[in-house]
This record gives sequence, C-alpha cells and structure tokens, in this order.
Amino acid sequence: WWEWSAMYHGINAGKRGITLDLSRPRGLALAKALIAKADAMVENFSPRVLDNLGLRYEDLARENPGLVLVRMPAFGLDGPWRERTGFAQTMEQISGLAWVTGFADGPPVIPRGPCDPLAGMHAALALLVALEHRRRTGEGQLVESTMVEAALNATADQVLEWQAYGRLLGRDGNRGPVAAPQNVYACRGAERWIALAVVTDGQWRALVDLLGRPAWAADPALATCAGRRARHDRLDVELSAWCAARERDTLVDELLARGVPAAPVLHPREAAANPQMRARGFFEMESHPVTGAHELPGLPMHFSGLERWYRSPAPTLGQHTEEVLRDLLGLRDNTIAELRAEGIIGVRPAGL
Repeated sequence: WWEWSAMYHGINAGKRGITLDLSRPRGLALAKALIAKADAMVENFSPRVLDNLGLRYEDLARENPGLVLVRMPAFGLDGPWRERTGFAQTMEQISGLAWVTGFADGPPVIPRGPCDPLAGMHAALALLVALEHRRRTGEGQLVESTMVEAALNATADQVLEWQAYGRLLGRDGNRGPVAAPQNVYACRGAERWIALAVVTDGQWRALVDLLGRPAWAADPALATCAGRRARHDRLDVELSAWCAARERDTLVDELLARGVPAAPVLHPREAAANPQMRARGFFEMESHPVTGAHELPGLPMHFSGLERWYRSPAPTLGQHTEEVLRDLLGLRDNTIAELRAEGIIGVRPAGL
C-alpha cells in the first residue's frame, strides 16, 4: 500500500530514494556523512526536529562550508509560533485566503491546498539563489523559507487591500472585483459547466450580439461595467437560462471567436484528455515496478533538445539506499548487510 500514492509518483519521478533511521546513532552518522558531501539539503520539519537530531547549520557548515541548507518551517525559526506545525489548509486560513473564498451568505471555504506547491516553489527559488551566491563567492548559506510567508507573498491581495486602503475584502462566490458578468453557468447535459468573465464593455457588446440582442440586454445601465456589477443577480438569471439550452463546448468556441473570455469547467478525466496538452506531450508515460504503467503530468515548461523530462519513475521505498551508500560513502557489502539486519536501512515501513 505504501507504494500507491498518486501524489508521491507525480512529485518524485526521476529522483532517487533512500531510507535511514535517524533515531539510531548509526543512521544519524550516515546522514551526516551524506550531508558532508552534499551541495544542498532541504527539510520541512518543525524547527525542533533538526535541533533534536543535532543537525544544526553551524555544525554542518564546519564539515561542509559550501553547504546550502534550506529550512522550511511553517512559521519560522523564531517568533511566538516557532514550534507550531502547519499544513496547506492551515496556511490558507492564516493568510486570509479562505476568508475570501466562498459565497457571501456562507462560511469561508478551504481552497484545497494551493499553499503546498507555493511553499515548495518559493523554497526552490531560494535554493537557486543561494547556489548562485555560492558559485560566485564559494560560501554556503542557511536559507529560511517559511510556508506562511510564501502563502502571504502569493495570495496577499486581501491583506494589502486592508493595509493600504482599510478595505476588507469578502466572499463573493465566483464573482470578481472587476468583471461582470463573471460566474459559472450550467449548460445542456449533466455537470456541464461554462465559466464566463466579461471584463470590458467591448466584450459585453460581443456577448449581447451572440445572445441575439434580447430586450433585457438593451438596458442602458448594462453598457458599463459598474452598471453590470450592480445588476449581477439579474445577469446571472438571464445567462443561466441561456446557457442551460446550449452545448458547452460549442458555446465556448462561439464566445472565444467573438473575443469573450470563456472556458469549459473540466472534470479531472476531461482535463487529462485535453487535446492541447496531448498535442504538446505534457503527459509522460512511466512504468513503475509496483504500480505498473501510468501517465504523469510533466513540467509546465519545455527545454530545447530535451524530449522527455522524467528519466525514471518514482523510486520505491529505499530503492537506491545501497547504491547511494556504496557510491557516495564507499560502504562495503558486509556493512550494508549489517545496516539492513539492524533495521537502519530497509525497503518496507518500520514494523512491517
């Protein structure tokens, strides 16, 4: 069961994986030996974990002055919340993101985890900056990249509005602060939805043309964005009735042809079959020794001369432990056998 996480496969394809029991002195010593040879180390434990293990940057840097250590605590290495653990859903509440997500007459809604990749992307950027600093100066660095600050950096509209203007943003469903109409509307068939956002008056006129210039759309108040925003409820009623009788994909094509921003709301199966992504080779087939052949989303960028991004599937638990210990630390087979017998390394979760 431990090899079947879809998220694990998507995130770890192309990597090597090892196991070490850091609660045992021999396992911790091996970790320190690997760190002494490393360009960089990245961790996202709560601050106390590395301290309790004795893996402090000052000590590690004495053995490896060029080491870049990236620490990713939830709230930072200091401050009153230092010891608190955090997860994506925690950050979405604390950053104010959940406060502005949901409908006006309902509670805040958890936005399903965007702060996890946000934290990772900020840490990766920080790591690259520190590696460039080392290339220029030869100096390693301790880098602190907190999850809550990454969340605020990327989703801070609601905080900035309050700090700059004293305006408290609230929940408004699928409506935005500029476009009108802006919403998702049900089309013909089961669970067939279209997203529509009219930003400019020109886009509104194009939409009215496609609507067939109905009498209700001739209201002069609807000619401006401010007027449409003030009458958004009425627009939703009219557009809901209009979309309900139409086929989703055909309607999207007609709207886009007239310059009206629109998109189908795809469920995961449709997203995986997206013809644009298929044409660009975004998904790559991998064959895993446990789970078999399956497709993985690729990276959202392409490099000339590189046809495939993934060199190998995600590693099984401890798949490369022996290889790494031999190649990097020069351990002999009898020593590796001892480590395996003592449970310091292994290919199954502890206790199984």
